[in-house]
Amino acid sequence: MTNILQKTFIFFAFIFCTLSVSSEEKSLVNIQGFIKSKSGEPLDYVSVYIKGTHYVSFSDSNGKFSIEVPDGKSQLTFSLLGFKTKTIGIADRRNTRKPIEVTLEEDNRTLNELVVNGKSNIQKVKESPFNAVAIDTKALQNSTQNLSEALTQAPGIKLRESGGVGSDMQLMMDGFSGKHIKIFIDGVPQEGVGNSFGLNNIPVNYADRIEVYKGVVPVGFGTDAIGGVINIITRKNKNRRFLDASYSYGSFNTHKSYIHFGQAFENGLTYEFNAFQNYSDNSYYVDTSVKDFETGAINKKKIEHLKRFHDNYHNEAVVGKIGVLNKKWGDRLMFGLTYSRMYKEIQTGVRQEVVFGDKYRQGYSVMPSVEYRKRHLFIKGLNAALTVNYNKNRTNNVDTSMYEYNWRGDKRLMKLPGEQSYQHTRSDNNNWNGTFTLDYHIGKAHLFTFNHVLNDFTRSNMSLLDKNPSPNPIPKETRKNISGLSYRLMPGEKWNVSLFGKYYDQFVAGPVATSATQDKFVRATNSVNAMGYGIAGTYFFLEKIQTKLSYEKAYRLPTNDEMFGDEDLESGDIGLKPENSDNINLNISYNEISGKHSLYIEGGAVYRNTRDYIQRNIVDLSGGKSGAAYVNHGRVLTKGFNISARYGFANLISIGGNFTQMNVIDNVKTAASGTNQESLTYGTRMPNLPYRFANSDVTFYWHGLLKKDNVLTVTYDNLYMHSFPLYPEALGSKSKFIVPTQFSHNLIISYSILDGRYNLSFECRNFTNEKLYDNFSLQKAGRAFYGKIRIYLSK
Repeated sequence: MTNILQKTFIFFAFIFCTLSVSSEEKSLVNIQGFIKSKSGEPLDYVSVYIKGTHYVSFSDSNGKFSIEVPDGKSQLTFSLLGFKTKTIGIADRRNTRKPIEVTLEEDNRTLNELVVNGKSNIQKVKESPFNAVAIDTKALQNSTQNLSEALTQAPGIKLRESGGVGSDMQLMMDGFSGKHIKIFIDGVPQEGVGNSFGLNNIPVNYADRIEVYKGVVPVGFGTDAIGGVINIITRKNKNRRFLDASYSYGSFNTHKSYIHFGQAFENGLTYEFNAFQNYSDNSYYVDTSVKDFETGAINKKKIEHLKRFHDNYHNEAVVGKIGVLNKKWGDRLMFGLTYSRMYKEIQTGVRQEVVFGDKYRQGYSVMPSVEYRKRHLFIKGLNAALTVNYNKNRTNNVDTSMYEYNWRGDKRLMKLPGEQSYQHTRSDNNNWNGTFTLDYHIGKAHLFTFNHVLNDFTRSNMSLLDKNPSPNPIPKETRKNISGLSYRLMPGEKWNVSLFGKYYDQFVAGPVATSATQDKFVRATNSVNAMGYGIAGTYFFLEKIQTKLSYEKAYRLPTNDEMFGDEDLESGDIGLKPENSDNINLNISYNEISGKHSLYIEGGAVYRNTRDYIQRNIVDLSGGKSGAAYVNHGRVLTKGFNISARYGFANLISIGGNFTQMNVIDNVKTAASGTNQESLTYGTRMPNLPYRFANSDVTFYWHGLLKKDNVLTVTYDNLYMHSFPLYPEALGSKSKFIVPTQFSHNLIISYSILDGRYNLSFECRNFTNEKLYDNFSLQKAGRAFYGKIRIYLSK
């Protein structure tokens, strides 16, 4: 009898629940809308919910949302950290399908000017299991900084430049630099784009945010980076007309300008246009020894204060895009065309004592592209993305002068032409990039990602000194394929983990000299492949403390410049082996917001055991000249840490900084292969690498100055770098060749009018006139002043 009663009770309970659910489903209505900021920009990943219920949704990258709620009166809440939470009342929606529009107001108490901890795209990067940060560029857009300078605010990153505007640049990330770090724009690899479109040429206004992945890299990038990845996310102002224009002028006759405008129409058609230019004489003073033409000697004990006289640089770039958005067959289809060009006078070689007076380089780049994205392709949860671009860039290296120069600007006739090496060479690079990504979401907890990247590169050289110029008979070629597959488990907000594998394949072909005079060549080929793998996880303690731990068996394939050189000051080696490394990253962060106070602290530790490390060495050439070459350097061990912190009070003050200690150790025990003699440099730091550096900044805001929507901002920041040697410290006699300790200071004052519509700014960089060096003997600019005006209009 008891069993019969129990079964009867369960049966009626089941019927009651079924009817209740059925009744609830029948009474649900769908509400759609669009969420934007006060300035009109779409907001993604905004939480949309009814408090105390399971009815919840999120806005997409276009700011659009859709949520099913019970019909009748209720309160719909919109929440995004960094913005004030907003609740609106909704009534009977059965007879209307009109979308609702919601505007969220920024909450400056929870914002700082660089790392924003709201659950937006920036927060999604932070909450991933990878050691990643995102830099919000909005607070930097009134400055004259370029993208590479903005990156120095992230922990563990150091910018190394050889001079002023347009000079050679390398980014260093957790002990790795240059080719170890891969650059992406909107997820598209930038290999082979040429120097005219480098990060040190692109203004910070071009980007909405910058994502930095250090060490272990998600398979979605399909790259072979050991050091990490930098992904530039461009500004995509949708759903309105807009105009962003600026001009700046400063020391050394430096001019920079930028314009960005576009429009999105109701039928889905959209277009965008970007253009920018940089120009500078780079005519700053350096302290250097001078060659005496009478004796032919350089008196290194006598230092003179002289102006650079042959360092003019300018570049121009235009980026146009047109396409359609939010169609049934695709969420985004965009066609783009990028054109850029540059002209660069070359003042010095790899050392400052060598000076040129007529040598120069010029080039251009043309890049058509197509981008396609579709969510829920064929089935729900399957998202696809395809990007393809072709880059044609041409570079001319010209060194035909009959004169030799010294730092005073004196010149004398030489017996043979060529200040470095007699040449007028044209290099034509053809570069194809294709990226295909599939994401498959199974419920909310499971995500599978497949990515494949194809890169095909060809370079042909031609000497324009020949009577009948023709391309070299043996071109330089690379073909690279990288495939990746990952699985991510996200059972809740507290923790998630990713497992992944990558396959690398590269084919290389090019000329190899068969004679001592370097006048006979044969075509040589080389093929390499490898399999990498890894795991990354994150866990939240008490919602305020996040830990991340990741491991990867990673490979980095040699780049085109490392294998083929730059056709000027650097020589390559087609036989270079891929680097392979065991990477481990540990990261802990703490985030606290209490009333008007906000505090963010983060610390990270790095361990990398790298084999076949590719090192750039300075080599002596004939005639007292110098160049650079790339070699595999056996084993390198990297251990280090970085710490960052930021405090904010209301919308009045923000203060923060970073400190990095990164020891890159020579881990080759023997002096030569097959011997037992211990290497003198074993266990010492690798030369020519900064290993201790820091920066800090403080910003004050004065809201309502002269008028309600006006803001005065004053920012002070500094950069510190400890001295480091050009050669291994164990080699004694060469220990005097060091890059000295330096501490520079900058000041920026900006005034925004009518909620950022009109902006004026003034900058003083290196106001203590510190002698600055990123590379041995190559002095950077001293004290400099800049002014900028910017207009931002939108509708």
